[in-house]
Amino acid sequence: MIKAIYPGSFDPVTVGHLDIIKRAAGICDKLIIAVGNNKAKNPLFSVDERVSMLEDVSSEFPNVEVESFNGLLVDFAQKKGANVIIRGLRMISDFEFEFQNAQTNHVLDGSIETLFLATSPEYSYLSSSGVRETGYFGGDFSSFVPPAVYDRVKARMDDITEK
Repeated sequence: MIKAIYPGSFDPVTVGHLDIIKRAAGICDKLIIAVGNNKAKNPLFSVDERVSMLEDVSSEFPNVEVESFNGLLVDFAQKKGANVIIRGLRMISDFEFEFQNAQTNHVLDGSIETLFLATSPEYSYLSSSGVRETGYFGGDFSSFVPPAVYDRVKARMDDITEK
């Protein structure tokens, strides 16, 4: 049984994330989308809000669940009984960072494999930070996020830019 974790901050979830979720759900028996609570970042949305958005956009996949986590990803994977970590790669510059993390995770627990999924070409430019920046400056980011997420991001951006 392949039980996988797809970790990230998902602030906000993009159509690129959703593409990886769809593809990973198709190759895993169980996929846990793990929303990290990184204290070093200043997120646009709370962890609970990000979990809620991901639950909305992944509800069509019966083998997908969404949870938040703190601490080391390997510890969370062990707790959940996961044997695979899914990581999306947009470009070659992502690989160096992700490969180093995969090697570190392998040293911490050699029974957990990392599976890299190359992003679909139409999403290779897309990042959550790009969504936030585009929205902050009033650009049209409607094609960057799933429709169920757009209104939430737009409302949050409107609140920020009004201040």
